[in-house]
Amino acid sequence: MRAILRSLFVVCLLATACAGASPGPAVAQEQTLDVRSSSQPFKIDDPAAKTIGRLVWRGGIMMTANSRHFGGWSDLHISPDGKSLTSISDEGAWLTATIDYDGEANLAGLSSARIGQLHGLDGRLIATKAEADAEAMARLADGSWLVAFERDHRLWRYPTLTAVPVPVEGPVEIGRQPPNGGIEAMTALADGRVIMISEEYSERAGTVMGWIGTPSAGGRYQWRTFSYATIPDFRPTAIAQMPDGSFAMIERAFDMARGVRCRVMRFDAAQLVAGGTVQAEELARLASPYAVDNLEGIAATRGPRGETLLWLISDDNFNPLQRNILLLFELAK
Repeated sequence: MRAILRSLFVVCLLATACAGASPGPAVAQEQTLDVRSSSQPFKIDDPAAKTIGRLVWRGGIMMTANSRHFGGWSDLHISPDGKSLTSISDEGAWLTATIDYDGEANLAGLSSARIGQLHGLDGRLIATKAEADAEAMARLADGSWLVAFERDHRLWRYPTLTAVPVPVEGPVEIGRQPPNGGIEAMTALADGRVIMISEEYSERAGTVMGWIGTPSAGGRYQWRTFSYATIPDFRPTAIAQMPDGSFAMIERAFDMARGVRCRVMRFDAAQLVAGGTVQAEELARLASPYAVDNLEGIAATRGPRGETLLWLISDDNFNPLQRNILLLFELAK
């Protein structure tokens, strides 16, 4: 009976975590961090494995740190030179760090890390879960950050991650999204446009809604909709533009029988048109025994040999049964 109860407890914890429920945030005061990294196996039952689908393994780490605020990482930005990482959490924290590599230019760890808390419009640090649920971020051309929040669905622009934000008017549909199914995928393009995709909001069967925001006067955007085609169980959690101009995506699924599964997707920029439907192709599907967790952030850079690199980060929901992992893959030609 104890074994049965223990199993039920584990299942309930996993279900709660992947549903996005977590304790209310405690404010993360700005401080340096000691990020402790241990090697993340690519395939638990096959140490020699290096590829899955069109992805080639370039290293992975499991991360812990000397702060109870470390975790919940919901989106990811990697500098074009591959030297620095920025992330945000669904409890309103931000993270910056230097990326360390081994002698073969594979991911080895993080150093020189700092953590802090995003501010609200009143200048105070965000201190409630309803206000702190940051799920997506985009680096704008002027160096500022556009952050999308869910529960209280909204867009705020931060001149820096330590600054007071400015509200940005979102699309008319933004408030219609489910409380825990809002904008999870967002990226900014070189021409100033912003691309966003909802995790769950849909007006057409078999799709979720996306938006193309074109800059206009006064820091506003003109929003036009498109559809992103989905398959049962999987929903988008992140998007990044790759060096060739196409887009990479993460789609996530979870159930108690199969656990967390993620699809790494790609689609051409030509598909991204107002009123159209994006049909992405699957590059790889990550599920146990391969490295996987609740992957919610993706970034793309060019490597030292000109190769395309894809970075994935997970949200552990501050749940002891989950992990903060950072994965690096090379896109096979």
